[in-house]
Amino acid sequence: MENITLLIGIVIVTALVFDFTNGFHDTANAMATTISTGALKPKTAVAMSAVLNLVGAFLSVEVAATISKGIVDESGIRPEIIFAGLVGAIVWNLLTWLAGLPSSSSHALFGGLIGATIASVGMDAVHGDAVVMKVLIPAVVAPIVAGLATVLATRLTYRLARNTDPEASAKGYRAGQIASAALVSLAHGTNDAQKTMGIITLALISGGALGADADPPLWVIASAGIAIALGTYLGGWRIIRTLGKGLADIQPPQGFAAQTGAAVTILASSHIGFALSTTQVCSGAVMGAGMGRKGGVVRWSTAGRMLAAWGLTLPAAGLVGAGAALLADQGDWGVATVAVLAVAVCGAIWLASRRKPVTHDNVNELDTADAEPAGVVTTALQAVAPPPAGPVPAPAAAAHREPERAPAAATG
Repeated sequence: MENITLLIGIVIVTALVFDFTNGFHDTANAMATTISTGALKPKTAVAMSAVLNLVGAFLSVEVAATISKGIVDESGIRPEIIFAGLVGAIVWNLLTWLAGLPSSSSHALFGGLIGATIASVGMDAVHGDAVVMKVLIPAVVAPIVAGLATVLATRLTYRLARNTDPEASAKGYRAGQIASAALVSLAHGTNDAQKTMGIITLALISGGALGADADPPLWVIASAGIAIALGTYLGGWRIIRTLGKGLADIQPPQGFAAQTGAAVTILASSHIGFALSTTQVCSGAVMGAGMGRKGGVVRWSTAGRMLAAWGLTLPAAGLVGAGAALLADQGDWGVATVAVLAVAVCGAIWLASRRKPVTHDNVNELDTADAEPAGVVTTALQAVAPPPAGPVPAPAAAAHREPERAPAAATG
């Protein structure tokens, strides 16, 4: 019994570590466009997001129930399996953070848990219908819905503001961005913090500390909220740079439209218990904002790398989780070995990130190698719907367009 209690404690700590990585991995969802347009200073933005993530964690437990009761059969799950699944999720989170790719922490968690369960118990312990209905379908539909809604919202926003002073309207939209970013942060807390609550609850159920149909205790809710808030305050600056500057050129009206559309989608999914990826929703909204403005830029090569990461997340985290589960099933020495290997891999990733650090000081600066050209699709869209003529003098306009051409010449 003492061994089981110790193992559950290890699982809880590992789950909170995952929650911490989820926080800094997903800070970009709420704050990337707010930071890139200058609506808030970087450190102020992440501090506000952290507080609202903590508040949001207390608003609902529907998503937590989806994880603790819906994805796998809790009656056949042991703490070792949950621990292995969490290791798979943490490793994938850190790898995609190192690459600056806004992949799904949610799908990393699901993939790790499913892979570990299959390796240790078998396919029968995974509720395939729940995975399809509450994970895979929302993963496909949500970013498309958020993207299309943001395209329409962006076009409507520019149409309504076409006769207003651009400088005055930009100030108003920056204020709107702050409000919408706060809403996204609140929504993120109601959705993503609950995933860790569900994992910890599942561990407590598997160890006999809670009944089979128990909801997360208050201390679980509080600890998960605090962990994700701390991670959010740390700031995942690499992913903030990609989503705020590397994916599309975002102006304040676009940022306001993108964040509002994303927040509505996330809050609606939390209400009905869909554990969707806030990363995919917010990324889809940013791409929609880029396409919604005449002459807007979407860097499709960056989008393609993101889509590849999304597709790899479930299987990659699942493979790591499965390998960790096979090792953890060997007994105490197996669990210890998994823990040591996980710490070593995470340390190596952190050391690699120090070679070219991204901080709040340089988050809005793109290197020449990172400032990719708009691509064929965006060029075609601009030919059909060119940007409206503005008061910007020709030399200034040419200078503004130069960063989009220079990388093409360098890579050609």
